[in-house]
Amino acid sequence: MTTKLLFFLPALGVLAAAQSQTPRYTVIDLGTFGGASAAVYGVNATGRAAGAAAISNGNQHAYLTGIEGTKYDLGTLGGANSTANGLNAGATLAIESETAQKDPFGNDFCGFGTNHICVPAVWNGTMTPLPLPGGNNGVAFAPNDRGQISGMAETAVKDSACAAPQTLQYEAILWGPNPGQMQVLPPLPGDTVGFTFAPPNSKGQVVGSSGTCDTTPLLPVPFGPHAVLWDNGTATALPNLGGAMVGVGATINDAGTIVGGSDLPSENPGFPFVQIHMTMWNNGVPKDLGTVGTDFSSLPTWLNNHNQIVGSSCDDQGNCRAFLWQNGQMVDLNSLIPANSPLYLVFAESINDAGTIVGNAVNTVTGDMRAFMAIPARTSAATASFEADELRVTTPLPLPQTARTLLGRRLWRGR
Repeated sequence: MTTKLLFFLPALGVLAAAQSQTPRYTVIDLGTFGGASAAVYGVNATGRAAGAAAISNGNQHAYLTGIEGTKYDLGTLGGANSTANGLNAGATLAIESETAQKDPFGNDFCGFGTNHICVPAVWNGTMTPLPLPGGNNGVAFAPNDRGQISGMAETAVKDSACAAPQTLQYEAILWGPNPGQMQVLPPLPGDTVGFTFAPPNSKGQVVGSSGTCDTTPLLPVPFGPHAVLWDNGTATALPNLGGAMVGVGATINDAGTIVGGSDLPSENPGFPFVQIHMTMWNNGVPKDLGTVGTDFSSLPTWLNNHNQIVGSSCDDQGNCRAFLWQNGQMVDLNSLIPANSPLYLVFAESINDAGTIVGNAVNTVTGDMRAFMAIPARTSAATASFEADELRVTTPLPLPQTARTLLGRRLWRGR
């Protein structure tokens, strides 16, 4: 039986919301460009968000939100699809975009299902491709406020260990801050490939993962066996929670605190899913932050400078809900929003220092995947401990097949 990352393959449904009577957050649906679905992957200090939204023909285009709900279609670099994966305070965006060319090896690096070449790009008024270290494909994930952009890209090295159609090795990359500047971040000794999808912190430190091409797949989302911190280009291993299959540094804040995911040592060889728990590293020491309630797995996507963490938590059947972690407590984000919201929040993708959260949800009326923004309804929401009604358990809700497919392919790809 093939082992799967439970986290990335929501299988049977999500958990029904049991929202707080006094909501901490108001929720906004960020809309589309005429299609049914949308996703969001980043929010900056001023509350502008970036992601991808469906156009009328079903393709998706990168977008940037503006004042009073406006949304700007950023287009593509010649192909059908693009995604904005993150942005900084100055609204510089990290992009992945298809081109009009088919990949010569039949690769699907962007994960859009078209097998077109996927290139990393930066948008700061116009979309500009970023340099590659010899291969055909790459993805830009997130910029910091210094203009450094994290991501990954193929090299020119062929590797027979890669699972078809992937043919070339790939490495973590740091672009900028100067135009055309590119630094390849080496994997740990003994590893051959790596990636990062966290923005560099203010010191230029980056986290991610490395492994060999057979143990570090890119689709449906990247994961690898060894969590890594890159400091001035030097890779340092981050110890995991005792497992051997998954170690990922997801994000690092300006204080150097790192959160990510590790698998546990108590894996059941006969169970088809890997059990991953959110992990925090302070000074390189790992701490298991657990899950929402009795959930099976949890994985973070973002850590702000107030040590608030967002991500998703899933039970052992793949039923997932967005979470917020603060003051040592993890809570289902659905318990903090208005009870009449049509959105079920499945995956929280980013949180800024003001506490505004963006992520991906399912519209419980239409079954469509939607991008949401959750704005604190009162100042204390960003720091207060959770109340009893906010910590209560939720119950399952079926998830439509179309939403399951989109969630399984794309949710963590942007982070």
